Amino acid sequence: EELRYRSASGAPLALRRLQHSASCRELAVRAPRLRLRSLSTATSAAWLAAYGLFVLSENSMVLSAAIFITLIGLIIYLHFVKIDQESLLVIGSLGIQVTSSYASGKESTTFIEMSQVKDVVINEAIHMQKVIYYLCILLQDPGNPQGVSEVVPLFQSSKPRLDCLIEVYKSCQEILEQRKTAPQSS
Repeated sequence: EELRYRSASGAPLALRRLQHSASCRELAVRAPRLRLRSLSTATSAAWLAAYGLFVLSENSMVLSAAIFITLIGLIIYLHFVKIDQESLLVIGSLGIQVTSSYASGKESTTFIEMSQVKDVVINEAIHMQKVIYYLCILLQDPGNPQGVSEVVPLFQSSKPRLDCLIEVYKSCQEILEQRKTAPQSS
């Protein structure tokens, strides 16, 4: 099932929910793909500026450097910056896997064991005179069972609005509740 939402900046997002079993859910937030129009506009502007410098300086190295820098910048942007999809795989008996898929095809994955997870919460922050909400995993402090050792923010690239975060939060809480009640019933 795929639902449509917006990011904090107003960009369209898609939330895909997959339920693999009663205690295993995958939630993926997909941002819009890189637009060819914005890419070509930025590239054209850089190359026109380089051509203007070439006309003034009459040095062909300016054009070569502009092409080289633009291509290297694009590769770096696609491989390290532009994230197309962020997903959260919650498995009640194992843990939580967080995956970021970049525009170049590269994926970055982090796994958090369920024994380390204290809770999943929606937090708020003030950014540029605006209140923004974000989902985060609270990791349990090994020395203090009531304490939190670390806060792991989720969906940092897509920055979904509160309505989308609530859907993800509810799914996570259902699985966490099953985990909390399972040891008591057996």
